[in-house]
Amino acid sequence: MEGRLEELLAVERFAPGEHFTGRAVVTDESLHEKADADRLGFWAEQARQLHWDTPFSVVLDDSRPPFYQWFTDGRLNVSYNCLDRHVEAGLGERVAYHWLGEDGSERTVTYARLLADVQRFANALLDLGVRKGDVVGVYLPMIPEAAVAMLACARIGAVHNVVFGGFSPGAVGERMEVSEAKVLVTVDGARRKGRTTEVKASVEDALAGLTTLEKVVVVRVTGEPCPMLDGRDVYYDEVTAAADPVCPAEPMEAEHPLFILYSSGSTAKPKGIVHTTGGYLTGVAYTHRTVFDLDAEHDVYWCTADVGWITGHSYVVYGPLANAATSVMFEGAPDYPHKGVWWELVERYRVSTLYTAPTAIRACMRWGEEYPARYDLSSLRLLGSVGEPINPKAWLWYHTVIGGERCPVVDTWWQTETGSIMIAPLPGVTEAKPGSATRPLPGVSAALLDQRGEELDSGTGLLAITEPWPSMLRTLYKDDERYVDTYFSRFGAGTYLVGDAARRDDDGYFWVIGRVDDVINVSGHRLSTAEVESAIVSHEAVAEAAVIAEPDELTGQAIVAFVTLRGSVAGNAGLEAALREHTAERIGKLARPKRIVWVDELPKTRSGKIMRRLLRDVVEGRELGDITTLGDPGVVQALQERMAAHSSGGA
Repeated sequence: MEGRLEELLAVERFAPGEHFTGRAVVTDESLHEKADADRLGFWAEQARQLHWDTPFSVVLDDSRPPFYQWFTDGRLNVSYNCLDRHVEAGLGERVAYHWLGEDGSERTVTYARLLADVQRFANALLDLGVRKGDVVGVYLPMIPEAAVAMLACARIGAVHNVVFGGFSPGAVGERMEVSEAKVLVTVDGARRKGRTTEVKASVEDALAGLTTLEKVVVVRVTGEPCPMLDGRDVYYDEVTAAADPVCPAEPMEAEHPLFILYSSGSTAKPKGIVHTTGGYLTGVAYTHRTVFDLDAEHDVYWCTADVGWITGHSYVVYGPLANAATSVMFEGAPDYPHKGVWWELVERYRVSTLYTAPTAIRACMRWGEEYPARYDLSSLRLLGSVGEPINPKAWLWYHTVIGGERCPVVDTWWQTETGSIMIAPLPGVTEAKPGSATRPLPGVSAALLDQRGEELDSGTGLLAITEPWPSMLRTLYKDDERYVDTYFSRFGAGTYLVGDAARRDDDGYFWVIGRVDDVINVSGHRLSTAEVESAIVSHEAVAEAAVIAEPDELTGQAIVAFVTLRGSVAGNAGLEAALREHTAERIGKLARPKRIVWVDELPKTRSGKIMRRLLRDVVEGRELGDITTLGDPGVVQALQERMAAHSSGGA
C-alpha cells in the first residue's frame, strides 16, 4: 500500500466518481449560483426547511454590527425540529442512535424513544426549578443521556453549557461558576479503556461554594456508590420516572440562546461562545445535509467527536437529528478494546459516512492497515475530516485504505465560533485536492486578506469571513466588549477575522495553514497558551512558564513548555512528571506538555511581555527574527544552548 500512496501523491485532483455523482444531493454549481445571486434569499430558503411555529419575515437584522441577528420575528423549537416533527411524519421507529458502550453494552435509540426520554427529562428539569433562560451544565461521557439533556434544555428554553468529559473537575467548576449554572447533569462514574473513574466524587470539591448551583442530577452509569448531598443531588432515573411523560415543545424566539460553549482564547479566561436557536439550527441542518450528501432513509452516519466539543454539538446531535438521520454513538476510544474497533463498528452498523479528525487518522496509520483490512468497509461511501488541516499523506491513506479509492473525502474547515462548516467540498461536484478544504460553501463569503485588510486573489494571508451567516456566534457570554475586540476590532464590524492563516491557490481553493494567535491545536482541540501557562505556574515549584506549539505527527501540534523554577529548586525527571500531571489535573490530559525545557530566564520585551515568537524560532531552528525589542539578547543564546542540550538528552 505504501507504493500506492506514493503513486497517488503525484495526483493533484480527485474528482467524484460517476457512481457517486449519479445520486448526489448536489450535482452541479446551481446551489453556488443561487447563493451568489441572492445570499439572503438563499439563507431564507434553507431556514424554511425547518418547522417554524411563527414564520419569519425578517431574514437578517444588520442594524447593529457586529451583533447580527437572523430570522428575528420567527419562533421555533429546536427539540421539536429534531424529534417531534419526524415522529409525526411516521418516522418514530427510525433509529436515531446505534449506541455502543465501552463495556459492550448496546442500545438502539429510535426517534420515538428519544422523544419520550427528552420529554420526561424536560419535565424533570422543570420540576427541579429550571426555567427559560436558566443555564444547565452538562458533564457527561458519550452516552445517549448527553443528547437527551441537550434536547431537554432546548425544549424548555434552558441554555445548556456542555463541558468535555475529559476536562478536569476544576475546569467544570470554573465553567459552572462563570455561566451561573442552576443545575449540573453528571454521572456516578465513567469508563475509559477498561478503567472506571469516579466522576461525581471527583467533582464535589469544584462545586463547593457555587452560589447559583441548586441541583445536581446524577446519571447511573457504572453503578458504583457516589456521594449525594441531601437536598441538592438527585438521580436521573428517579427524577425522570417521577416526571410527567408529556412536555410540549415551547416555541422560542429565533435569537433565544440555545447554548454556551466555552472555548480557549488568547487569555487564560475561557470564552463563553453563545449560539442561538434559529440561525444555528439552519446552519447545521443545511451543512449536514449538503456536505455529507445525506440520504436520511438509507445512510448510517458516524461522527466520532465527543459531544463536549462543537463538532459533537453540531454533527452528533443537532445537525443529524434535524435531518432525521441515523447515527452511531460510541463511548469508547479508537484503540479499545482493540485497534480495529472502529472498523468493527463500521462493519456491524453498515456505516456509510464517517467523520473524524486527522489526529485519529494518523493514529490509525501508525497502527497499520492490517486492522481495517480485517473488516468489511464496503458500506462506506463518504469520508469526512474535521478539527485541523489534514496533511496530504493522511488524506490519501484515508481515501485509499479506508475508502477503497471510491469514497470522496470532505475536508471541512470551521470553528466553535462559526457553529457550522464554512469551507468544504460539495462531494458530488467539487474536485478535491488533498490538504485543501477547497471552497466556501454556498452562502458563505470567505476572503484572504493582507495585513491592511485588502483582499488577495491568491497567495498567503489572513482568513476572514466578510458577510454574516446564520450560525455565527452572537457574542461572548456576558462580555460583548471582548466579542468585538476578539473578532471584529482589526478590520471593522463587517469582517470576522477567524485567527487562521491560509493560502489561496489559482483555482480559488483555500489551504488553511494554522493559527495566527497564541492558541495551540492539540488533536483538533484548541487550548490557549495563557490557560496552560496559568496551570503550570500554579505549581509551587514554578516561577514562570511559557508554552508554544511544535508540529507533532500524531496530534498535529504538541505543547512545549519553557519553565523557570523558584529559588534553588532543580529541574529533574520527577518534577517534569509532576508538572505534567499537575497540568492535567488543572485543565485536562490534552494540556499535558510533551516537552518541558528548564530555563533560567524567558525572552521578554522591555515591557515584560514574553516573546513566544522567539521561542518558536528556537524550537524549530529558524533564523531569529527581529530582537530589537528584547530586554536581554543574551537570554536567546542561553535558550539555544539549552535546547541543544535538551535535544541531545541533557538537562
